[in-house]
Amino acid sequence: MKQRIITGIIAGGLFIGFVALGNLYLFLLVLFMATVGLYELLRMKKIAPLSSLGIVSFLGLWTILSPLETAYPEKETLLLYVLLALVITVISKNKYTFDHVGFVMLSAVYVGAGFHYFLMTRAHENGLLLVFFVLFTVWASDSGAYFTGRKFGKHKLAKHISPNKTIEGALGGIVWSIVVAVLFQLISPMFDSLIFVVIVAMIISIAGQMGDLVQSAFKRHYDVKDSGKLLPGHGGILDRCDSWLFVFPILHLLQLI
Repeated sequence: MKQRIITGIIAGGLFIGFVALGNLYLFLLVLFMATVGLYELLRMKKIAPLSSLGIVSFLGLWTILSPLETAYPEKETLLLYVLLALVITVISKNKYTFDHVGFVMLSAVYVGAGFHYFLMTRAHENGLLLVFFVLFTVWASDSGAYFTGRKFGKHKLAKHISPNKTIEGALGGIVWSIVVAVLFQLISPMFDSLIFVVIVAMIISIAGQMGDLVQSAFKRHYDVKDSGKLLPGHGGILDRCDSWLFVFPILHLLQLI
């Protein structure tokens, strides 16, 4: 527990500092985190990161994250990588199959989209406050679900995927997210009404908990405890970012931020 707390304080402080700095500093951090996150998924599937298929998946990820204009729009570039990955199934004589191609490209989009929309939010006119609003609400949901579940949890939420999560904990996470979101709004108003803030907080909590369950499903399917070992006591990048990898894309797709 001591190691977990120390790692959390140091890593959390550095992350918040980079978010505050923004610009190139934050982009480089996000590029590193996303690359490690994709590496963790490849490792679960036992695909070598420096294999031909692994390299193509990283290229797809970096295309999604790239802020630069390229010769082709993003979707056309990604299509080229998908076709290249399919060619690799032939060249590798079925060492890599269609299933492997689907896994690596979906992984690149999953990780890349989450971090891409995180950067988009930070680039907004009121981006710093928006990012902190979302992150604090997500963290409140995670902590609220954990402590409420430990104290009052009786009914399993998804016992075949994450046996320790309970319905009571999930509801507690929603309540805590609403409380923190409303307090944030009262201190630094960003939205027109508290009702809208409550709705957004509920969506953040539900999306974040779903992101957590998706990551739990990955790990249970591939029989791993943590996605990685980069953060002592916390696991890997995906273990720490799984909630908001879902939250930021959903908030943008629903045009809530």
